[in-house]
Amino acid sequence: MSTARPPGWQQAHARRYIESDGRDGHIWEGVTTLLLTTTGRRTGQPRTTPLIYGRAGDRYLIVASRGGAPAHPSWYENLVAQPIVQVQVMADRFKARARTATAAEKAALWKTMTAIWPPYDEYQQRTAREIPVVILERI
Repeated sequence: MSTARPPGWQQAHARRYIESDGRDGHIWEGVTTLLLTTTGRRTGQPRTTPLIYGRAGDRYLIVASRGGAPAHPSWYENLVAQPIVQVQVMADRFKARARTATAAEKAALWKTMTAIWPPYDEYQQRTAREIPVVILERI
């Protein structure tokens, strides 16, 4: 998601999404978003982040791009440490197991996600790190 947003915009987006069961916030800049709640790896506190998502069968896909920044986003570091997460898609709230796509899986999944949000390719060009695609499987 764009880095040219005012501070706090993600929290405001998440609040509107939660309060409206996704009616306000599911579509963001023409793409679908979900809310991912991870457990803070240092604080143990829940952290909710709105993220663009795609689908692969019954699995949800998200990209840990952070706009091409050199470090992974905190939400990604949190789910690596604790892969059981909460997800909200519209009014549907559920637990999921998060895992990073393998190299073999990533090529097709990356194409799925760049078809939804083409700037992901630009973000990957901006950074030396390999941007992960995360698979969320409902449990």
